[in-house]
Amino acid sequence: MPTEPTAKVVGLPVRGRGHDAKSSPSDVIIDIRNLGLTFQTADTPVVALSNISLAIHAHEFVSLIGPSGCGKTTLMRIVADLEQPTEGTVTVNNVSPREARLKRAYGYIFQAAALYPWRNVQRNIELPHEIMGVPKEEREAKARRYLELVGLKGFEKKFPWQLSGGMQQRVSIARALSFDPQLLLMDEPFGALDEITRDRMNEELLQIWEKTRKTVIFVTHSIDEAVLLSTKIVVMSARPGRIIDVIDSTLPPNRTLETRETPAALELAHRVREGLKAGHSYD
Repeated sequence: MPTEPTAKVVGLPVRGRGHDAKSSPSDVIIDIRNLGLTFQTADTPVVALSNISLAIHAHEFVSLIGPSGCGKTTLMRIVADLEQPTEGTVTVNNVSPREARLKRAYGYIFQAAALYPWRNVQRNIELPHEIMGVPKEEREAKARRYLELVGLKGFEKKFPWQLSGGMQQRVSIARALSFDPQLLLMDEPFGALDEITRDRMNEELLQIWEKTRKTVIFVTHSIDEAVLLSTKIVVMSARPGRIIDVIDSTLPPNRTLETRETPAALELAHRVREGLKAGHSYD
């Protein structure tokens, strides 16, 4: 079994592993303590996550970044009650992930837009509300409201196959927002897009976040994306996934793509790279 990487980054202070003395317990949306997950396989157990502790506060945009297979998505799936940890505790709004799921406290956005091709854009957004028995007028109003928020007013009657990849993901974001959840869980939603479309989606996501002030957990492999979007960047090691660094962003609000070229952004990107190196991401 490979040696676990140290949690200390040489030359970089690890900021309390997500729990610090300045934090106010009242605004902690997600509280993760000493979390671990080991998968039992046919031959030998696989340690996916080890000793994860992290506090995420209201209105933060938190990116999880690390190499493929480090457990970023697994950690988010635990928060969403789609995986069960074998060690430690997780609370979402002071209740268990299961209770939060039943209360529809979060919206989950997958890597693929996951739209039904035989339903038009509006009816894709309405579908979960239709299943829950929401009256027709109310669910139609919700769909129109959130399509306008993501910049797709006028596309209500289009079908997914008539939209670009970026537009399909905007429909997926609108569907997740239509529940008005406190928390958005986004699993590398722009990873399959070309660079130009991805840049545009990053800018649009920033605008949506500034309007809604949701708490966001965002999985990414892109350093530039994490730096541009985040108020906090969580750097994870290669498997077993551990937190190497928790970096509070120093960038101002109202960011644009050009913000990535500023000295402050370049310094953040350098720190993320150093954390990834310390976590053996480049071995």
